[in-house]
Amino acid sequence: MHHPITRLAAGDFRDDVTGLAGLLADVVAGGASLGFVLPFGRAEAAAWWRAQEPAVADGGLRLWVARTSEGVTGPTGIVGVIGLALERKPNGGHRAEIVKLMVHPGARGHGLGRALLGTAERAAAEAGVTLLLLDTETGSTADRLYPAAGWARYGVVPGYAADPAGSLKDCSFYYKRLGAPARPTAV
Repeated sequence: MHHPITRLAAGDFRDDVTGLAGLLADVVAGGASLGFVLPFGRAEAAAWWRAQEPAVADGGLRLWVARTSEGVTGPTGIVGVIGLALERKPNGGHRAEIVKLMVHPGARGHGLGRALLGTAERAAAEAGVTLLLLDTETGSTADRLYPAAGWARYGVVPGYAADPAGSLKDCSFYYKRLGAPARPTAV
């Protein structure tokens, strides 16, 4: 399966909220721990995505989507998404966080999660980010993806967050260095 990955332009964000909401609702219904508990449907998912619009518009949250023409998640065909949240604190301009990496259950097993992750990592490096952070449910599929993609786990917090069913789950925290920042040379 080929799923082209493109950056979601701020001007197109509103048009894609329905597709993003469908993906989020389906992934949460499938048990992914993304910060939401059941019941959680498309209306709640759309409201959450709409609340992200200001950050998308100002560039603080950059999104990439994978699409399919097969209509897996509705009219937009969004089968995957990943976000890169840039740090806004003045002392943290070198770091960013990977957020909401999601692949539709019907599109899993083809390397799409790894492709989305690589896309966000490359974009972060191009933006001058040298340190990436993320967290995920311990023992999840994603918890196996990140070490395989070169991420280092720096801790596990027991009972950190509830899964969609409301059960508390441990959370693994990861980082990845993207390279040393460029330093001006003395003349």
